Amino acid sequence: MAPPDPAAPPIRIRPATPDDAPVIASHRADMFRDMGQATPAVYDALLRVTEVRLREALASGEYVAWLALTPDGSAVIGGAGAQRRLAFPHPQRLDGGGVGIGEGRHAIVLNVYTDRAWRRRGVAEALMHAVINWAREERLDRLVLHASEEGRALYERLGFAATNEMRFQGPLGGGRRP
Repeated sequence: MAPPDPAAPPIRIRPATPDDAPVIASHRADMFRDMGQATPAVYDALLRVTEVRLREALASGEYVAWLALTPDGSAVIGGAGAQRRLAFPHPQRLDGGGVGIGEGRHAIVLNVYTDRAWRRRGVAEALMHAVINWAREERLDRLVLHASEEGRALYERLGFAATNEMRFQGPLGGGRRP
């Protein structure tokens, strides 16, 4: 793909609203499909339950999101969001060095997605700058994400680093059949 035309107008970023839940749900389902995790058998069910949950979370402020639009604003071409999480207080590295106490204001970045035709053109990076700026304005203690192989280089360039997090892979009793 050719590099973006520097004379072209930039993409536009806008905050998402609960009315945007269908497009964000579609991005999420497409993201899991692209990573090989959403089979055709679960895709439609994932889309439905995600839309309901997103509408609630966007309305309550538990989840905040941004959408990327084409330069003329006529189409959504990507999105990204963050889900707020409250954790227990913990030691926190401070700006300028030293250690203080983080109050447990965390968020996890979710649903970073760019339509195929717009990939490698700065859409995800622009969206992630919106997320990071929001996290700074909210004075969060921690911002985390789970990176796909395709997104890892971008996240590292933006200042994210691999941590010691591990995930239990056995059954816990959650989940449901589509």
